[in-house]
Amino acid sequence: MKKIYIASDHAGFKLKESIISNFSKSKKIKDLGPTTNTSVDYPDFAKKLAKKVASNKGAFGILVCGSGMGMAIAANKTKNARAALCYSSKNTKLSRLHNNANIITLGERLINKKKAFNLIKIFLSTKFEKGRHLRRVKKI
Repeated sequence: MKKIYIASDHAGFKLKESIISNFSKSKKIKDLGPTTNTSVDYPDFAKKLAKKVASNKGAFGILVCGSGMGMAIAANKTKNARAALCYSSKNTKLSRLHNNANIITLGERLINKKKAFNLIKIFLSTKFEKGRHLRRVKKI
């Protein structure tokens, strides 16, 4: 089973908790915090998760904040972390097929739970296409 890490900030806390509840029967998800919806700084949690994903080959990460953008920017500062802000089925699938993204970022203020759950399923089930895309990903 793939290792899956999840973290949020205060603005993504409710969706993070819903994701854990929804996927806990079928996937083992390691919660990296926070444990309450008290205000926190998203870069701290993005960095913590990105380091875990980057150091565990084949691991995936889920980051949630208000828009998903801050988490993506912060996570992508870590070598071998490839965070993709996902908002549609197509961009989620392409983030895996072409970019070998290993972290999905979601915006609690922009998508509902049902959409988030669907995007996570797509993200975790889509395999990297390799081929010409491997050469490009290696340049990152």
